[in-house]
Amino acid sequence: MIMKRCLAAIAIAMLAAGCATNPATGKRQFSLMSEEQELQIGQEQDVQTRREMGVYADDSLQQYVTSVGQRLAQVSERPNLPWHFTVVDVPAVNAFALPGGYIYITRGILPFLQDESQLACVLGHEIGHVTARHAAEQYSRATGAQLGLILGSVFVPGGAELAQAGGSGLGLLFLKYGRDDEAQADQLGVRYAARAGWDPDGMPQMLTTLGRIEEASDNKGVPNWLSTHPVASDRVERVQAAVQSAEAGAARFTTDREGYLRHVDGVVYGDNPNQGVVRGNRFVHTGLRFSFEFPEGWDIDNGQTQVVAKEPGTSNVMVLQVLQHPVGRTIDDVAVGSMQRAGFRAESGSERSINGLTAFVGTYAGTMQGTGRVRIRAAHIEHDRDVLMVAGIAPVDVYDRVDPILNKAIDSFRPLSRGEAAEIRPNHVALYTARQGDTWQSIAQREGDGLVKSTTLAIMNGHAADDPPRAGERLKIVR
Repeated sequence: MIMKRCLAAIAIAMLAAGCATNPATGKRQFSLMSEEQELQIGQEQDVQTRREMGVYADDSLQQYVTSVGQRLAQVSERPNLPWHFTVVDVPAVNAFALPGGYIYITRGILPFLQDESQLACVLGHEIGHVTARHAAEQYSRATGAQLGLILGSVFVPGGAELAQAGGSGLGLLFLKYGRDDEAQADQLGVRYAARAGWDPDGMPQMLTTLGRIEEASDNKGVPNWLSTHPVASDRVERVQAAVQSAEAGAARFTTDREGYLRHVDGVVYGDNPNQGVVRGNRFVHTGLRFSFEFPEGWDIDNGQTQVVAKEPGTSNVMVLQVLQHPVGRTIDDVAVGSMQRAGFRAESGSERSINGLTAFVGTYAGTMQGTGRVRIRAAHIEHDRDVLMVAGIAPVDVYDRVDPILNKAIDSFRPLSRGEAAEIRPNHVALYTARQGDTWQSIAQREGDGLVKSTTLAIMNGHAADDPPRAGERLKIVR
């Protein structure tokens, strides 16, 4: 009985120590994480985030985003945190925060924002997750349940089992928040934007754009705002009260559309050649200097650590991935060993040449969760100092049909000359002034060679798909 009372007293003391008033909300909040621990976790995860996602190589843009972010942070309830703002080199539409004041925004979201006030609202929302200690609270809950950090991983078509089969090890910290936390972050973003002089109406406008992206999205397997934040459509109405409150009695707000457009002019849109680009069914990597053609009509997703293609309406997939080449190991050993570690048994295979490159091409068998028994046609190809694996996976009952298709794709792998690699340039954002009679379809075809759909072009410019551009309107296009 004495022991029980002692344990109860200790538990009460721990709860009291873990409860504090949240500076952003004014409410008592349970947390087992000190500010020093927040900073430590943020610093550690920042290193991984930068390594895995890459920092977008545009110093002027980085400085611009940092200047907007710091202005917002200084009017928040935690201005003394060592705030950091980074544009990461990712095409997905996303922004996220780590504990301790580390805020990230992808280059992929920038073309879909209309002005500086919307940028401020995105950054303000993520600042709100930090000031309200949502990330710290999530960590505290997970620790209390002895679950550790809640980690998300880059989703690839076919599910987590395919990522494991391909050896993907990407583990970025994407904390998922509930509806109340997201609503609170929206309101705090409005508060900070208005305090710093930006139009708070940028928040519902930005959320409306995200809702349109959600409705029209054909981005399969991409970690974006829609997969790490709740649905945007109902958040527009919920944030309106905060906007009206912020606008009450305000003399003047700024949006600075022209200044924003100048900074996003030239931003890379879609895949970066240094990370590989998709052109039709062809994947080209200028850094590693190779070209590969996936089967015609298959959906292709260029991930951070692997490229995955899926035949529509089937479970058939192809994976392209760079593997380590252990010193002293033959290509045969590397091939069979890597497939065995992934849980697949070698049925047959031999060494041969693919467009002048040494390769081991084999057939493997095994079981995949959600798919069942599968067969795999895989080539492990030596290229410079790397080994690249190209693997086609299909259920055993349809494998014979797709085997010729997989072999044709494997045989398409070839090295690129320096000249060929230099000719491949990324798509980028450009500015265009709409003319009388322009439609989204005509602009997409005439100015951008159909690089993006007309629907996407409308959404990029803050319009619904059936709302035509106005003559004289300054637009973002993709070239």
